[in-house]
Formats: sequence, C-alpha cells, structure tokens
Amino acid sequence: MTDLTGLTVGLVGAGNIAHVHVAAWKALGARVLVHSVDGADELAAQYGLEVANSLDELLAAVEFVDIVTPSATHHDVTLAAIKAGRDVICEKPLTLTAAASHELSTAAAAAGVKLFPAHVVRFFPAYKAAYDAVRAGRIGQVAVARFSRQASSPAGKGWYRDVARSGGVIMDLMVHDLDQARWLCGEVESVYAVQSPPSVDGISPVNVAAHVTLTHAGGAISHLRATWGATGTPFKTTFAIAGSSGQLQFSSADNTGYAEELQDGGSGGDLLIPSNTLGESPYLTQLREFALALRGGPEPRVDAADGAAAVYLAEAARASMETGRTIDMKSFDPAGVAR
Repeated sequence: MTDLTGLTVGLVGAGNIAHVHVAAWKALGARVLVHSVDGADELAAQYGLEVANSLDELLAAVEFVDIVTPSATHHDVTLAAIKAGRDVICEKPLTLTAAASHELSTAAAAAGVKLFPAHVVRFFPAYKAAYDAVRAGRIGQVAVARFSRQASSPAGKGWYRDVARSGGVIMDLMVHDLDQARWLCGEVESVYAVQSPPSVDGISPVNVAAHVTLTHAGGAISHLRATWGATGTPFKTTFAIAGSSGQLQFSSADNTGYAEELQDGGSGGDLLIPSNTLGESPYLTQLREFALALRGGPEPRVDAADGAAAVYLAEAARASMETGRTIDMKSFDPAGVAR
C-alpha cells in the first residue's frame, strides 16, 4: 500500500469547511500549513497547525495543496498552485464556470500535476453503495432517480447571496447531486430548471428552493431538489433510484444505522456540514484516497473532468432558469445563450 508517511499539506482557507479537512489530515498524520486572508491564526491555534504568511511561502513548503476558500477564488488559487508545480485538491465547485474548470485541467496537464475536486458525496457510504448496486445491475436499467438536499441557508450573511460569487443554491448545494445524477445515471442530454423565489439582480433569496430535471443518454430521467431553508433547518439528503427490476432508497433522516447531524456552532447562518456518526468520516476517506493517488497510488473515484462536468450542468440549470427553456447539452454554450 502507498505510504503517507511525512505528508505535508498546504491548506488555503480557514472557513467552516476547513475544520473538517483539518480533522481528516490530522487523522492521517499529516503536517498541515495554513494560509488564509482571515482566520489562519485561530485555526492554527485550535488544531496545532503552522501558519504560512503568504501563498508563495505555503506553496514552497508543501507537497500538495488543499483549497477550501470561497468558490469565486478557486480558479486563481488553483492556478497559482499549478504554476508552482503543486498537485491540488479543491473543494467543490471546482470553479464557477466549466470554461474555467477546463482551463485548470489543461494547465495541470501541461505542468504535469494532478487536480482533484472534492465531491465528497461520492465517498458517503449510502451513495457509494447505490453506485455499486447500479453498476452491478442489481436494479436493472435505471429509469427514474430523485435526489434532494436541504440545509440551513448560509445566505443570511457573507458571500453566498451574490450569485456571481457563489453560483447560488444550484452551484453551491445542488452541485453535489448533479454530480451524483451523472455518476449514477450517465451523461446528461437535457436540463430544465426552476427556482422559487427567483434571484433578482444577481442576488439570491436567503431562503430558496431549486428544482432541476435531467434527461440522460441511457433514457433515465432524474429529478433534483435543493433548498436553503430557514436558520435551524436540519441538514437532510435523500435519493430514490428506480430501475427495471428494483429500486434503491435512502434518507439521512431514517434510522438506517447511518445518520447525518448538524455540527455544533453552525446555527449562526453559515453553511452547515453533515457529519457521519458511525464509521469513518467520508471527508477522511476522500482525502486519504486523494493523497494516495498523489503519491502514486490508484486513481480516485472522482477527477477534474467530473468536477468540470458538474459545473457545466449547474451552468445549464441556471441558463434554463433564466430563459425558461429546456437546455440541450449537445448545443449548450455556457458563454452565451443555448443554441
């Protein structure tokens, strides 16, 4: 098995999700340096990390980089790391446009480094079990799939309401299930989306729900719902996948031996992160798989192309909301209007 001894990780960002990543890196025995515009000293003091005073200082001292900054900064920070010859792990969404994601993939390939998007839902046991069951043909050909995801809205403060900076509820929250729908049901041919209430002048409502319907190349149809709810809304995810000979169902609210719970201190309006109460944290599973791949081990279950594809679907969903039209993915140009 590939050895992770002496692992040195550069963490860029010190917000809410940084705590989850730090816990995983510490469990893997990694040395962690952190750099952030805000909060680096506090995060370092809490977890016993080292602080880098600049991004350049961090890049010079680490083996690879884990980016957990706000979404709008992902492109520039990732590109800086690639130019420094560092492999990169980047939180979802990889960028806010598919064009920017492909630019990073091209740059990484040219620099001979790897780029992995942190689509952690692929590492949650129930979702991985569903993927394995579908691939093994246990429910026959998939016909209809439904995915839902709700959380206490982070949009009451900070940058989430600015759709140009967060991508809104679809890019920030539903992007997980857009990735799942493609992972489980195959490539997407068309996208239709609605949001209630709509965003106005580029500002998302604090409490909002989006619904997206995807048609897949193999004939399956998937329905996705994402909700930023009122403060205190419990984090909940569900899926139901029906095939020609069976179905798979999951709800994080059911007593199935697996549960997601709100973390302490998350009620102030910031994004709430689900945690796994039984077994290994999916965040730890994810980061271990990435780290092993970056040290020459097997390729992980998600790559930069997957990250770009999820962003592309989110862009198509936003275009559908704005135009009221079904978007044909064969002709969709995210830089303009669907042809």
